[in-house]
Formats: sequence, structure tokens, C-alpha cells
Amino acid sequence: MRRSAGVCLLTIAFVLGGGAAPAAARSTTEACDTTGPTERYLVLFPPGTPEHEATAEVADACGDLDTYHSAISVGVATSPDDGFAERLGPRRALRSTQTDSAPDTELGVAPVSPFVGLTDGRSRDLTERQWNLRAIHADQAHTRHRGSPDVVVGVLDSGIDPTHPDLRSAVDSERSVGCLSGRYDRAPESWRATTSAHGTHVAGLLAASDDGRGVTGVAPGIRVASIRVVDDHGRVSPEAAVCGVMWAAEQGFPVVNGSFLVAPWSASCAHGPGRDVVRDALSRALRHAHERGTLTVVAASNHGRRVTPSHTESTTATCEVLPAALPEAVSVSASDRRGLKAGYSAYGLGVVDLTAPGGGHGDCLLSTVPGGYASLCGTSMAAPHVTGVAALLLSAHPDVTPEQLRAALTSTATSVPCPDDYDLSGNGFQDAYCEGYTDYNGFYGHGRVDADAALEALGAPGSPDGAASPRAPR
Repeated sequence: MRRSAGVCLLTIAFVLGGGAAPAAARSTTEACDTTGPTERYLVLFPPGTPEHEATAEVADACGDLDTYHSAISVGVATSPDDGFAERLGPRRALRSTQTDSAPDTELGVAPVSPFVGLTDGRSRDLTERQWNLRAIHADQAHTRHRGSPDVVVGVLDSGIDPTHPDLRSAVDSERSVGCLSGRYDRAPESWRATTSAHGTHVAGLLAASDDGRGVTGVAPGIRVASIRVVDDHGRVSPEAAVCGVMWAAEQGFPVVNGSFLVAPWSASCAHGPGRDVVRDALSRALRHAHERGTLTVVAASNHGRRVTPSHTESTTATCEVLPAALPEAVSVSASDRRGLKAGYSAYGLGVVDLTAPGGGHGDCLLSTVPGGYASLCGTSMAAPHVTGVAALLLSAHPDVTPEQLRAALTSTATSVPCPDDYDLSGNGFQDAYCEGYTDYNGFYGHGRVDADAALEALGAPGSPDGAASPRAPR
């Protein structure tokens, strides 16, 4: 497998805490071990479990329940006792650990183009370099609508720089939050960008102001809320991911962007303990958000492999990536300037819903970064194009439902057929095989998102029509 330099995708790393032993109440004579290091766990409870019962069960297993999302019966607990997860029972608790399974070179958070400082960048209009906006007809869409400040998009990422002049008026500080510990932290330092440019870059693709200087976002009139789930090492704990989705649901954000991959295993498509637990926790969170009116748009991942939809029972033949494989998510693959699937982009029939510009090697996407502008490539960059178009639709039609948004995005996308030849290296061998037909396939889903066509399809602002059903079911 080849991996393009500068490919951006944030990866979640953790290990399963506890084995497959059945749950057993602690004997009254069995003392808890308080001498070990205190570990943090994501804990699953049966749906509908009241908080007092969850608290008691965690205490009986020698832990403390720090946070409880009662709507989905998922909590965050701490314990110094190494037997905590085993006492809870199999497939119940995940111990959060910081490992080396997600190297920074894979995350691709470093700019891959010459950095343009604010002094130079703000002195001129850089939109002529934003071929990605023209590729999805965002420039034409802006003659219809540029986005409303009443629409706030949640950006689950590494934090946003609210002082960047292209984002200063777009960042909603009051509704931004840090989730690194698995609980909500409203302090400004908890959600602002620190060492990573990734979240600021995504925010610029979404909402950079259209003022004739610097760059322009897909929906330049909207606002964004920073939901920080990525730490200074470019890694995310599972409880941070759940926390971020739940915050978005509680705040009523109509759409969120998640440019990260949940990877419980050290290598893409590897199999190991924890798959069912993380699938269940994230599925509950995304389903709850959907029921509260939030559409979740996610990156398909950058492993360049064929991925498969989530199933309750996994087999060794599957390559499941989360959250992209969950039916509640709108998954986006990345295309280059030619419209061809980028070599790094994951693909898979039944997983990829849409495609959008993510850039190719040496031809990445320009956007905001702390202190200036730079280009990055990745499905992380493709996803905010779809999120931005959804935000434009919500600006014109604030009452549309997640189902109507998904239908409008997919039914108006520009169909992209499977390529006749996908030999990127020119060595005579196909680099990937595309399944499906012109209107729906594993490389491009329903096609390339089209901002202008989507706005036109929903009609005049204030009178949303139910958009046509997607061309093919998930």
C-alpha cells in the first residue's frame, strides 16, 4: 500500500481493558487495590440504566463514575484497581491508553506546501488557488447563499485558532468545548488549537470569511464550534469521541464534521479485542445525535484499502473502519483535482456515500492554519466540503431534517463512474477495484457533492421540499 505524503486523518488509539470473564459482584471481604495507577475507562451499560445504578455498579467494581451519558447509557469511570474491567464483565469497559499505534507521520498534520504567513496572505485574495471550491460549484452556490450565522457546525478535531482573521467572526466560543478527558470542559484553553494545525485547517475549509483576502470557506457565512477531541500527540481516546458527539447533540448542532478514524488496532483492518465495544459506544452516540436532529459527516479514512459496512458480527474477511462504516454517518472519500479517487483514500461499496476534493500528492488544499495558510491532503479535507454544503442547505432551509439533508446531498451529487483504468503508478497493475455502477459505487458513493445543485434542488429559502430519496440504500 502506498501512502501519500501529507495525508490527513486523525486516529483514535486505545486498548481493551479486561477479559471475557462473566460479571461478578465483589465479595464484601475483597478489598479494592488502591495502590496502582488510576486508569480511565469507557464503560457500557444496558440501555436505560439509571445513573444511580451505573454509579453503584462501578463502585462495586472498585471504580468511580466520573461522567455518565444517560441518554445512551455510556459512562467514563476511573479506577486504580487492575481488575476493574474484569469485574464489570466482558465487552463492557475500554481502558484508555496512549500508545504509539498512530504515528504523527500517518496523521499528516504538518503542512505539505510552503507556509504563507498572515502578513502576506491577508494582503491578497488566495481564492484563485482554491480549485476545490470550483470543483463542487461552491463559487456558483455563493450567488444563491453564502451561509447564515444562525447555523453552527460542530468541528470534532484538534482545536481551532479563534484569532485567525479568516475565522475570527466564525468561531462560536460560547458553544465550544474540550473533551480530552471524556467530560465537557468549557475553558477556552481546552478547545483552542495548540500544536496541531488540523482543526484550524478543517474550520477554514468550512467557514473562512469571504472578504476578498486570504481564503474562502464552502459556507463562509456560517459559524463553527470547536469540539476538541484530539490531544497534542494527535491521538483521541474513545471517551473523547463519544463526549464530542454527545456535546453536539446536546447543543443541537444540525451538522457536525468528524475528520478522524477510530482505530482500536495498530494497523488498518487488523482484528483484535474491542471492536464490538467501540462500535456499540459510537453507534449509540451517533444514533442519539441523529434522533436529536444532527447529521454527522465523517472522513472515509486514508488507508487506501477497501472497507466494509459495520455488522453486528464481524468476520476476518471484513475491514471495518469507524465511524465511517456506521449507517448513521455520511462517509466521504477523497478525490484529486482530476476527480479521480485519491490513492490514499479508503473506498468500499455500502460505506462511501459521497466524494469531495481531498487533493493529491503535491496538489493539496489550501486553508487556514495558526499564523497563516498552508495546504493539506486527505479525506479529512474532503469531509468538510460535504459538511459545508449541508450548512448552506440549512442556512436556506433551517427546518430540514437529517434525512432530508442526506437525501439532498446524495440525490444532487454529480455521478462519477468507476474508472476504466486505476493504475496510478503505471506499473500495469490496478491499485484498487471499484464495485458498483455509475450512480452508486465504492469509489465515489453517489458522486461528487455539488453545492449549487443541492441548493437549487431544495428550492427557495423558507420552503424546503423533501428531497428525492438517495439512489441506493446504505
